[in-house]
Amino acid sequence: MKRLVRWLSVLSLVLTSCFGLGMPAMAANLTGNFTVSALLSTPVLVAANVEKEDLRNKVSDKLTTSFGKKIDLNNTNLRAFRNLPGMYPGIAALVVKNAPYDRVDDVLNVAGLSEDQKETLRANFDNFTVTEQEEALTEGNDRINNGIYR
Repeated sequence: MKRLVRWLSVLSLVLTSCFGLGMPAMAANLTGNFTVSALLSTPVLVAANVEKEDLRNKVSDKLTTSFGKKIDLNNTNLRAFRNLPGMYPGIAALVVKNAPYDRVDDVLNVAGLSEDQKETLRANFDNFTVTEQEEALTEGNDRINNGIYR
């Protein structure tokens, strides 16, 4: 049976290539009535009455604040805490899980923190900031795993 299928396949390839029994190739006709004005008359979607501020990338704007210089307790990814001794993964996971915070010292009110963990947090207050949560940074599981591995 395999021989028969193989033989029929080869026969069909030979017949279509030798006798032109296959589908003819079709190409676009770029000669004749084709003009540049046909391209220029193509409709284009234009945003009307959009303020320049509306077109800005909110995450890029946030990078110009203290978010770009410190760990933002409301927006920064869990992996950023790796650079701080004693923070990753335990304390960092609690901090991310219990966000948002109004002030940096609000992080000390997270339930379940031991005194040693609170002391570790206090020691790193200079490395922290708090800004308004940005959906582009916090949606889904991006704060836990944003898919960037370095």
